[in-house]
Amino acid sequence: MDSFITIRFKRKTAKRFQEFSKRHFKTHTEAMEAILDFFFYNEISPKENLGPTGRTIEAKLLKRINAVIAIMRDVEKTQTKPTVAMLQSLFEMDEPKKKPLIVEKKFAEENKEVKFQEKRNNQNQL
Repeated sequence: MDSFITIRFKRKTAKRFQEFSKRHFKTHTEAMEAILDFFFYNEISPKENLGPTGRTIEAKLLKRINAVIAIMRDVEKTQTKPTVAMLQSLFEMDEPKKKPLIVEKKFAEENKEVKFQEKRNNQNQL
């Protein structure tokens, strides 16, 4: 069995360590070893700032994704849909509908006479 040594900590710090140790490890020794190994293997100092946390990175990514979605929707509305509509209208094979001619009333009334008539032959009756 290994021997123990006493280390002096302030009461507040010791309580925090005990709570942390109970939550994550079986013994205080395992907790301290894990903490020391973490700093040793990752070659970092406890005084270093590791940068933004996962939550802040996620929030920034969500903002950027929302901005990209807004840009894509704008492009779709202003460029893609009108362009597709124009291309479809170019490639459609339908003939344009023929509209009736608009004729002035005085010309329409004058041309009421019949230009072609059947011959009236009294001998050949049907």
